[in-house]
Amino acid sequence: MRTADSIAKLAGLCLVAGLLVAGMALPVVGGAGLASNRVSDQVAATSVRLLDQPPPLMTTVTDKDGVPFAYLYDQYRVLTPSDRVAQVMKDALISAEDRRFYEHAGVDWLATVRAAMRNQSEGQVTQGASSITQQYVKNYLVHVLEREDKGGQAEAQEQTITRKLREARIAMHVEAELTKDEILTRYLDVVPFGGTIYGIAAASQAYFETTPDKLTVPQAALLAGLVNSPTFLDPEARPDKAVERRNTIIDLMADNAKLSREQAEVAKRAPLGLADPVRPLPTGCVGSGPEVGFFCSYVVNYLTTNGFDLEQLKVGGYTVRTTLDRSLTQQAKQAAEAQVPKTTPGIANTAAIVRPGRDRHEVVALVANRDYGLKKEEFQTQFDLPSAVENKFGAGSVYKVFTAAAALDKGMGIETVIETPNSHVSRVFRGGAPSCPSTGEQATYWYCLSNHDDSYPPRMTLKQALATSPNTGFVILEEKVGLAAVIDMARRLGMRETLSTNIAGVLPNPEAERQDLRVSQAEFYESAGNASFTLGPAPTNTLELANVAATIASGGRWCRPTPILRVTDRYGRDVPVTEPPCEQAVPEGLANALAVGLSEDDQERGTAAAAAKHYNWTRPALGKTGTTEEYKSAAFIGATPDFAGAVQVFNDGVTPRGICVEGGPPRLCAEGDIYGGTLPARTWFDFMTKAHEGLPEKPLPQVEPRYLRP
Repeated sequence: MRTADSIAKLAGLCLVAGLLVAGMALPVVGGAGLASNRVSDQVAATSVRLLDQPPPLMTTVTDKDGVPFAYLYDQYRVLTPSDRVAQVMKDALISAEDRRFYEHAGVDWLATVRAAMRNQSEGQVTQGASSITQQYVKNYLVHVLEREDKGGQAEAQEQTITRKLREARIAMHVEAELTKDEILTRYLDVVPFGGTIYGIAAASQAYFETTPDKLTVPQAALLAGLVNSPTFLDPEARPDKAVERRNTIIDLMADNAKLSREQAEVAKRAPLGLADPVRPLPTGCVGSGPEVGFFCSYVVNYLTTNGFDLEQLKVGGYTVRTTLDRSLTQQAKQAAEAQVPKTTPGIANTAAIVRPGRDRHEVVALVANRDYGLKKEEFQTQFDLPSAVENKFGAGSVYKVFTAAAALDKGMGIETVIETPNSHVSRVFRGGAPSCPSTGEQATYWYCLSNHDDSYPPRMTLKQALATSPNTGFVILEEKVGLAAVIDMARRLGMRETLSTNIAGVLPNPEAERQDLRVSQAEFYESAGNASFTLGPAPTNTLELANVAATIASGGRWCRPTPILRVTDRYGRDVPVTEPPCEQAVPEGLANALAVGLSEDDQERGTAAAAAKHYNWTRPALGKTGTTEEYKSAAFIGATPDFAGAVQVFNDGVTPRGICVEGGPPRLCAEGDIYGGTLPARTWFDFMTKAHEGLPEKPLPQVEPRYLRP
């Protein structure tokens, strides 16, 4: 009876071995039929994809000097050439996974038959026999070609003879096209080492904070042990299992004459020596850190609206060299927090710095007193405070710049005398308070307003008005030039995203119940004939304000503020970034006159004079403060020929209250007493003073006679 069982089992084992060999012969046996042809076509197509389709690589984002500050990826992987991988790593992997790697043609038939017979004998899969090439094929299918297809991934891993035959045949195709060294290098680049860690470079960094060329024998053996069971052999969670497997591989290296027995014993006594903690490089803008996270977010948003998509960035292996200036970012961040500590409830202080230019407006810093991050309890946020329309209460009198520009465009000059009465009732605009005179039978009210105090003379030049900011004078100017011209000037000079949102600061919704939420800010103000546009009460973008200053300082050349210097692909080739061309937004003479017209805000009677004096500011600069009516926000914009910047301080809490600054630290309060010349101007002069250290003083441009006194 026992003899009969043995004969039957032997016959079964021979049958299994025969099936494996016959299965491999299907492509070359003439009468295999249509099914065989389809299988062959599938194998060939998969082989081509495997050889030609590159694996996902992380994108690296750097500052202007090429120093990385952010990484974007789904799979943390960095391709590493063979000559940058330590020989001990190759020896460890071959010893552990495929000791006859250099002898077979993709499939180790001896190991395959032996494993098949053992598994058949024991009635279950207890031994594998995949060569490194076969493992490469499977890993490439699972983690590259089918990484977004769960069904395809399952098929690539199913425990069937059909799958193993297909995998083996693809492996043979690969061996016919690549050298052994190329296969080993590709394997080491694609294989997972746990979590989001893929490839030997990522594993070396994450587990040992080193590079593949510097791996030691114990490190290499541990990583070689992880490739098939990164979870079970996780050295942080199961250090004993990891050491056991590591030491087994070290012994195998000695068996294969890659180490002496003495070297092996020394290596086996080495501690794990893991990084503490074991972590891949941080991914995404939160991972870039609290200081530069806002800039990172702007970079990603900029790229995804200019020819890229987020998935492409996470797998493309790009290097994005940005315009980020680390030093200016740090200085601006410190200035923002000095005026409004990051832990201040309900008050955000945001700043943006742009480098003026006729062909480019480069964004060099985007900061806030808040940190960029996920921890709300630590006053972190992922809202794009400095680069989106986040100040829901407006920039205040900064918008008088647009009214002045429209007046210059209509033929006035900066020395033109304008009316600045203490109060004014407009007969052009409506929307005033009940205290305004009634229009009679229509029972509506004209637009009425007054200046902040009664210290203003009844008349002054436009240049003086820009420095001292009388409300009445600019509403009267708005009447003369027309609201449409003022709104158009705001768009031309740079408030493009801002004006495209509604008065809540989001994109218009045609289905909204409220009419003012259905249309853009520009449409709302123009259709309503609302004179308050020049007083800047609507949601505003800090970066766009900075770019307005840059446009003025650039002779009227508007360029979209860009954070990009260069993008290269995984092969080092330049990748074009679709960017809108610069425009001559206003005549150069007008821009120069406006710059000079804005040059006295930091002088004796100017609204920013106290802040400028505090920081010993003496350089020629343009500037304008702004404060909203209920003191929920305030702003300052300014520029020199070297840098343009804007600061907005605003209520970012859930309670729409005013901001108080006198008699204590900044805080929310019932009435409010903030002005553009306090926290915003102080922040601006703080970081701009440092930004200009060592730079020669440059004058503002000359004013053409036609823009001086027509």
